[in-house]
Amino acid sequence: MQIYCVGGAVRDQILGLPVVDKDWVVVGAKPEEMLALGYRQVGKDFPVFLHPDTQEEYALARTERKTGPGYHGFVFNTDISVTLEEDLRRRDLTINAIAKNHEGQLFDPFDGVKDLHQKVLRHVSESFAEDPVRVLRVARFAARFEHLGFHIAPETWVLMRDMVQAGEIDALVPERCWREFEKALQTDNPQVFISVLHTCGALKKIMPEMNKLYGVPQNPRHHPEVDTGVHTEMVLKQAAHLTEDPLVRFAAWIHDIGKGLTDPAELPSHPAHEKRGIASLEQLGLRLKIPNPFMDLAKMVVRFHGECHSVMEKDALALLTFIHELDPFRRSERFEQFLLSCIADFKGRTGFEDQSYPQSQYLAAAVKQLKTLDISAITAQPGVTGAAIKTAIREKQLQALQAWLDSDKHS
Repeated sequence: MQIYCVGGAVRDQILGLPVVDKDWVVVGAKPEEMLALGYRQVGKDFPVFLHPDTQEEYALARTERKTGPGYHGFVFNTDISVTLEEDLRRRDLTINAIAKNHEGQLFDPFDGVKDLHQKVLRHVSESFAEDPVRVLRVARFAARFEHLGFHIAPETWVLMRDMVQAGEIDALVPERCWREFEKALQTDNPQVFISVLHTCGALKKIMPEMNKLYGVPQNPRHHPEVDTGVHTEMVLKQAAHLTEDPLVRFAAWIHDIGKGLTDPAELPSHPAHEKRGIASLEQLGLRLKIPNPFMDLAKMVVRFHGECHSVMEKDALALLTFIHELDPFRRSERFEQFLLSCIADFKGRTGFEDQSYPQSQYLAAAVKQLKTLDISAITAQPGVTGAAIKTAIREKQLQALQAWLDSDKHS
């Protein structure tokens, strides 16, 4: 029995990055031997064991044989005759196909260390094409290592495009797509993930609602970058600068989804794209089974980002109506997330990256006026309940907003 540390732990140690989790591969062992040593078996597709003390995963060395489409279409061989090199050969990228024994000796049959130094994301073998998830993983690694200057090897680009054209991407299950997307949202440069998927054609298969935004023009006076798809990538980049919150990042990226439905005769204007976008977003959410917290914020941003941009033009009644739509009184955290998403949208345009967005402070200040109102006298009135109280409170809020607008405190 021989045990090696493999994959991300070895890769990240070489790169000088923090090592969070360690994965191990065991060569020359049977499941019975692992169980006898106190390991606990998990996993259904192939034998994976948890160490009795560290709970780290130890997988028996294995080979794979493609038997059907998609992520699950494999038969695994974990015979004791499987070698370390055979196990490493089945992995996705050369930088993930490096092993290290307990003495610290590296085993690198596919030149992964060289690719790490040259900052190349390169597939190990043609078996890469057998698993469509690997297209998403390459895109995610490109996003994760963007700050280090990594790039995708030309031959890997070709293979990824071929996989898309062959329909292999069509076999991806929604949950796995979203899992990779959510991980990518937590990288420093999630817009790179989107750019890679668009470039290789996978975005058109996975998220056609967003892919159709590329090539759709916007008014160059407001959007010097013109292309709507490019704009969404720029917005996602700005959102990543503003916050680590993946909900905000997703909502910011998805905000203009309705522009893909604009009548070509109306271009480059996009009237009512906010309302039209809700249907596309819901369709996308159902297909990919996007979790409710992501959808909740995204719907708000899609529907109301335009109103936020013009909030300083509203009169007191329109401002009060808008504020109640956002519901900052019961959902204060979501309100803050909404503001961040709108800031990202504003800054995600060529030449606007460093400009200020006073609308966010303005709207936050207006909400603060309403939150500090004393409504105890209204709610304490005997015999007044329900709709009457609600009407009275809104009237007082309207008066407070009007007084605030008439003063110079909001400017």
